Amino acid sequence: MKKPEQELAEIKSMMERSTRFLSLSGLAGVLAGIYAFIGAGIAWYWIYFPSTSYGTGTEPMSTQDLRISLLGVAMTVLVLAIGSAYLLSQSKSQKKSEQFWTPASKRFLFALFIPVVSGGLFSFALIHENAYQLIAPATLIFYGLGLINASHFTLGEIKNLGIGQLVLGVIAAFFPQFGLLCWALGFGILHVIYGSMMYYRYDR
Repeated sequence: MKKPEQELAEIKSMMERSTRFLSLSGLAGVLAGIYAFIGAGIAWYWIYFPSTSYGTGTEPMSTQDLRISLLGVAMTVLVLAIGSAYLLSQSKSQKKSEQFWTPASKRFLFALFIPVVSGGLFSFALIHENAYQLIAPATLIFYGLGLINASHFTLGEIKNLGIGQLVLGVIAAFFPQFGLLCWALGFGILHVIYGSMMYYRYDR
């Protein structure tokens, strides 16, 4: 016969699984951070060493080509990060014999992607208006808001990660000369740190 505390623990676990998306992979966060850090390194190289030919052909890129190349790097990082998160989180669900697409996972994605998609559209508006110095803070702030919003439907660490992104975004807004550095710290370093914490706490 089960003890009352055991029954309460099982009931609590069942309620969490029904209301929270618990299959989020910590390793996906680590990989997302690595992708972002590599992307930031490429962007830094192209921006601050425009006269070199590494990765740009035999001639330095024009301003327009640089913008298109940076956008391509950002989209590549985004696709790799989302793809890794989907595959690894789905694999985690299968290992735990849990469903991946549940009402909780849908609520999590809805809460996350409304601010993220809004931030993406806002960033395109900034590009249209040539306000490139505000793109890094905008992406950090909207992503941070998305994480904070989605943290109600998943692991609690996501909220702290979101606050970190938000703080870095505000700093980058006031000091745009450090925008790329803040972007690398937020999307790169913080993802690696929090992804590692989540992996050792929940995935192993």
